[in-house]
Amino acid sequence: MKTFKVIAAIFLVLCTFVQVGFARNLAYLDSALNPAMLQGAGKLTWWGFHIYDVSFYRSGTLSSPEFALDIHYQKSFSGTSIANRSADEMKRIGVPDTQAVLWGKELASFLPDVESGQTITAIYIPKQGTVFYHDGKRIAQIPGADFSKAFFGIWFDPKTSAPKLRTELLGKNCPPPLFNEVC
Repeated sequence: MKTFKVIAAIFLVLCTFVQVGFARNLAYLDSALNPAMLQGAGKLTWWGFHIYDVSFYRSGTLSSPEFALDIHYQKSFSGTSIANRSADEMKRIGVPDTQAVLWGKELASFLPDVESGQTITAIYIPKQGTVFYHDGKRIAQIPGADFSKAFFGIWFDPKTSAPKLRTELLGKNCPPPLFNEVC
């Protein structure tokens, strides 16, 4: 019985350490979205491999135009491969090839290589565009609603390559007003 109590105590200490070790400071989301409210979350898998977890945050109300996607990677990728895949997904939802390639090159100019456990967060704020963060540190901003609609369309456009993930992110709610989708 004493051995069981010792093992249980060790387990509790380890669980506490693990939870603290993986706690994330999302204060930058709260400051941009005032406050950030989780609307939905899901995971992307490809051929059975867990690629990333993603959380969709809204500001204040579900009709608010500000929102964010927080992508927590489970695999390591180069920034260039993330940018290229983003451009390919933009093309898939209808962005003209030449424009998607230009935006892909812009993304490649600042997206860092990510290791498993790291995050990239994109926050959309009207009239400012999309602000990118890597593990909570601001890395870039791309102005304009056109880029934002194409980039976030990777997850929210009805033609997304991941419709199940789209449903998990949106829940029973509509996409952000940026998409002008009637639902």
